[in-house]
This record gives sequence, structure tokens and C-alpha cells, in this order.
Amino acid sequence: MAFFKLNRGLGIDLGTANTLVYSKKHKRIVLNEPSVVAVERETKKILAVGNEAKEMLGKTPDSIVAVRPLSEGVIADYDITEAMIKYFIKKVFGSYSFFMPEIMICVPVDITGVEKRAVLEATISAGAKRAYLIEEARAAALGAGMDISAPEGNMIIDIGGGSTDIAVISLGGTVVSKTIRIAGNNFDASIIKYIKKTHNLLIGDKTAEEIKIKIGTALPLEEEEIMEVKGRDLMMGLPKTVSISSEEIREAIMDSLMEIIRCIKSVLEQTPPELASDIVDKGMVMTGGGSLIRNFPEMVEKYTSLKVTLAENPLESVVRGSGLALEQVKVLRKIEKAER
Repeated sequence: MAFFKLNRGLGIDLGTANTLVYSKKHKRIVLNEPSVVAVERETKKILAVGNEAKEMLGKTPDSIVAVRPLSEGVIADYDITEAMIKYFIKKVFGSYSFFMPEIMICVPVDITGVEKRAVLEATISAGAKRAYLIEEARAAALGAGMDISAPEGNMIIDIGGGSTDIAVISLGGTVVSKTIRIAGNNFDASIIKYIKKTHNLLIGDKTAEEIKIKIGTALPLEEEEIMEVKGRDLMMGLPKTVSISSEEIREAIMDSLMEIIRCIKSVLEQTPPELASDIVDKGMVMTGGGSLIRNFPEMVEKYTSLKVTLAENPLESVVRGSGLALEQVKVLRKIEKAER
């Protein structure tokens, strides 16, 4: 029984766009669903969570609202976040689970004490036996296979949905770090704004994300790519289809990409010389969904003159790292853990 109890640990990457759950027992990701909850407006009753709720985004009647309870990597709606965590725990363990799991939750680097408490309380209320916090950048570094306990500089750039975390880690601790609230969702918002302005076409978040994935690029492509985009014509008010090029999308997201590069440079400027020399030798590692924008690692290389490597599974690095932290008690003790 003791062995069974020990194994019931979960690592949760509570992202603005998606929530991923890593099971310590199965040593793999057991759940990956959108961080969306459909709620009845009047009664605040939860109608759907995850994939089912995402299908409802932008398509619900007035009585139902599909919401993202996390904004820029932190809890925007406490009750709905708690219900979402509860739903995910139940989905992994089943409704009649006797043992409560230990949960490691990933949070942005610069999260405040109040926000940390909110995450912990929501997790405990959702049914966790114990809750720990780990910084996303540190979890991403662990998940990307870096040896963060070594006395050398490791630089990680984690571009999620709501925030980008950049950190230099040595001896298990964060030496320099910075978080900016610019990431994947900003790319989507910039695409929506650009298409509205240049084509008088209104599109939704889902369509913007699709455009970003299919033809988004950080550097000009040898051969431009074109995509047909459907939306509502703002002049006529009728549905319309327009052709959008990869060059237009690059122009739309350029400001956000440059903001991330400025933040990377700012972290490099604050890095102690000894650790900076390690980074010159080893380069930087990029993780997170936002790092999958085509040619973005090459663009970072161009502006920093340093080697940039894309993690093996950029979307999974953070949650895998949180699972590894649960498995390594030594690492766990180094984390500024909060326990109840």
C-alpha cells in the first residue's frame, strides 16, 4: 500500500492555452487538454471542461460562456480553475479514488506570493494530498534534459501560451530570470488585429491559431506560402474568404517576436561573466509551443550570435520536468516548495 501511495504523484503544467498532466506512476503524459471551461452564465454551473469546452469557444448561446480560467500563466478565476484541476485529477484517477495524489504545479518565474497561494489553495481544494510549486523555466530545463544541478550556466527560453519565461540556471537555482506576458496568445491576437486592419475581415482565436501554425514564420521563406482564410466581412457583415500570405503573418507577429528577443538580450546582459562563458559554449535551449514558430530559433541565433537548440518535445518539456522533480526528492527539496 505504501508503494502504491508513493506512486500517485502528478506533475501539472497549468498553461494558459493547454493543461498537461504527467503521471509519476506511468512515467508519461497521461492528459493534454485545452485550459477551457464552459460555464452556465446564470448559475455558474460547469458544463464542460477541456476538449469539449474548447469546441464551444465562440459558438455558445448567450446563456453559456466558454472561458479560459488562466490568464498570462496565472489564475484569473479561482473557482473555475479549481473545478478544472478537480476534473483533470478525476479523469486521471477515476471518480472513486481512495488515495489523494501529490501534485507538482508549474508557475511562471515572477509569480507573486498571493498568486502562489491561489494556485496551491486551488490544487489542495481540488483534492491533492500535497501541492508543490516549481518555476516553469526550471521545469522546462529539467524536461529538456539539462543537468541543472551542475555548477554551470544553463539558459532556457520557455515560450508558452500566456507568458515567456527566460532564465539562467546553475546549481539547481535560478540566477537571472525574466518573465514577459508576451507569448503564443499574443501572436494570435496580432494576427486577428492585422487581418482586421488590412483585409477588413473578422476572424476568431481558433482560426488565428490555425494560421499561425500553418504559415507563421519568423524569417522570410524562400517561397511564400498562401492560405485561404474564412471570416466575417466587416463592411458587408457577410461571411467571406481571403488569401493570406506567410509574409503578412510574419509582419503581423514581428513586434511580439522582437519583444521576446529584447527580453533574451536583457537576461544575457545581467548574467554573471562565468555563467555567460558557459552559455557561449553550450548555447540556449528553447521550449514551449511558441518556440515552434518556423525559423524562430534561427532568428534568435541571428540577433544574439549564440547557438540555439529547440528542445526535443517543446510542448512537453515543462510537464515532463515537473514529473522529474517529483521523482527526484533532492531536486524537490531545492525548489522553494510550499506544502500544506
